[in-house]
Amino acid sequence: MLSYEKRPAMGNPTPATSDHLPLNTSSSSLQTNGLTSSKNQPKSEHHHLWLVTGPAGCGKSTVAQFIANAMNLPYIEGDEFHPQANVDKMSKGIPLTDADRWDWLTRLRDESLQRLSSGSQGVVLTCSALKRKYRDVIRVAPYYDHDVRVHFIYLHAPEEVLIQRVQARQGHFMGASMVHSQCSILQPPGKEETDVISVDVSGSLEQVEEEALSKIEDAIARELMRDS
Repeated sequence: MLSYEKRPAMGNPTPATSDHLPLNTSSSSLQTNGLTSSKNQPKSEHHHLWLVTGPAGCGKSTVAQFIANAMNLPYIEGDEFHPQANVDKMSKGIPLTDADRWDWLTRLRDESLQRLSSGSQGVVLTCSALKRKYRDVIRVAPYYDHDVRVHFIYLHAPEEVLIQRVQARQGHFMGASMVHSQCSILQPPGKEETDVISVDVSGSLEQVEEEALSKIEDAIARELMRDS
């Protein structure tokens, strides 16, 4: 059985502990696998919003915290910004509606832009963003700041793997039944969504971290080539 950190009941705000992959003590999330030097922000002419997305159980928080540390960027745990009414619904296994999500999504976008405007070259955000229209709420960030580039890091795995991971959690508001609910409404990013990095999280934590960070570096390199 996969092990998970013990996590408190979710409130607003709460510690950033949701949606963690099982931690492996042989590979610290503070390491960068030699891909990007720790404490170095990405070398880019723009400000970047890296949104780590995917259904419950895919490890958004673990991967996002690793990326934020490796690139020395601020980290925003999206679940901390849910209003209490949303938390109450999810705690009872009631799926959120589109109406429940709009204010939450715009709040996450505004918080990310605020962090970028404070001087950081980038910010790492977690948000399930299961549907294209949810991702589009974040995509409009460059309309408010033309220097911002938005990227999605889409984490995915078979539903049975995600259910197993969520079942191993202790004290978290998101139950295993919510995995099926989220997977049933999930709209995986299509080929036309060219700002998406796709990462299969079925493997080990080290493999997931290495792939995510490597693909981020590739995305920045391609941008630098386009801008040169």
